[in-house]
Amino acid sequence: MVAMTDDEQKEQLKSFAKRYGSPIVTGVLLALSVAFGWQWWDKNKTVTAANATVQYQNVLNQAQKAAEDEAAFKALKADADKIVAEFPDTVQALQAQLLVAQLAFDRQDFKTAAETLTQASSSKIKDEGLIAIAKLRLAYTQVELKQLDAALKTLDEIKIVEFTPSVQEARGDIYVQKQDVESAKKAYQQAWDALVKREQPRELLQIKLANLGVVVEEPVIPTAIETPAMPVPSES
Repeated sequence: MVAMTDDEQKEQLKSFAKRYGSPIVTGVLLALSVAFGWQWWDKNKTVTAANATVQYQNVLNQAQKAAEDEAAFKALKADADKIVAEFPDTVQALQAQLLVAQLAFDRQDFKTAAETLTQASSSKIKDEGLIAIAKLRLAYTQVELKQLDAALKTLDEIKIVEFTPSVQEARGDIYVQKQDVESAKKAYQQAWDALVKREQPRELLQIKLANLGVVVEEPVIPTAIETPAMPVPSES
């Protein structure tokens, strides 16, 4: 059987309604209208996501040149802002903002980076990981702007357990800036303990602890057990 197009189905509904105008038919039509609405929304959502992805890829393609040229950076930011305006609260919009912020940070334009990351952090997308990345980067940007207390508050907003080591290390970095050595030691130690538990120690973090007079033991990371080779039978 050949499937009808949307227009053909709608025409059939109109004919059906004229022929059997009744409360029952009205209910049927309402149900079918909802179905048509869902199909339209689903198709529209797919097209929207595809368009957003294409525009983000275009922004991504400009990144290398934007890292070296002021005019190119402004053009990239304008395109990224367009994605955010047209496709708000999408992964593509947030990724575009993270890219702009990274480029701005590398150019030591910390004000633009902070503004972009603040906006990104308020995105309503259901991806806690990306939001946490935006907030973590925002905290480090606020450090560059000497907004140390604001940076600590930003870190407090990151609740994902998987980010505990990075958050605690960042908190230690901030306490070092504030010359609060004891708080820095505590934060670094918490980060180190979490990483050792995961068997993912960071050499740089170990150095930061050593600079504060804290010596941590090298964690013992188990290695894969090698299977002994089968003995080769001797020739008789």
